[in-house]
Amino acid sequence: MQRSLAMFRSLTAACCLVAMSACVSTRTQLPGEWTTRVQELQHAGTWTLEGRAAVAAGSQGWQASLDWRQRAASSELHLSGPLGIGAQVISQTPSGLSINGAAPSADALAQLQDRLGFALPLGDLRYWLLGVPAPNDTFDLTRNEQDRAQHLVQDGWSIDYDRYVAASGDVLPAHIVLTRDNVRVRIVVDHWDIRP
Repeated sequence: MQRSLAMFRSLTAACCLVAMSACVSTRTQLPGEWTTRVQELQHAGTWTLEGRAAVAAGSQGWQASLDWRQRAASSELHLSGPLGIGAQVISQTPSGLSINGAAPSADALAQLQDRLGFALPLGDLRYWLLGVPAPNDTFDLTRNEQDRAQHLVQDGWSIDYDRYVAASGDVLPAHIVLTRDNVRVRIVVDHWDIRP
């Protein structure tokens, strides 16, 4: 009898531990503090990121330094490196998309895809870099034990957050891997600067 009771208690404790660990690693809702943090980062007015990107798209690949500047609704991405694409300045404003200082045009997106080798999700990327989903679109999210994004799936992309770093009074992504179909983008962040 005592042996059965001890086995029952052990089994119950193990089940509780498994259930608790599942809750930690697969939370997909946005309660309380997480919701507030997401909203703050989605509305961050001014921020910059300096880092490096490595892209594998099918049989092609390239590496570049990456400099992202966000000002309200305007994004400016500088990519430069000795291999692959050369220097590119990509600007997304309410007026449209432009490349290397040209006027915004309807065919800029096709030109960008041709130069990079894949369709860059520029509109969503500004949020994903901060470790939050893009607003107004469905997503699936898993958070880590520090209550930061660990895995995000949105708009056909799978985003993994492997490492975070203290930055501007917050903890922001330092290593991000984005994958979709035969495209893999690895981003390493060297420096963050973010202001409200």
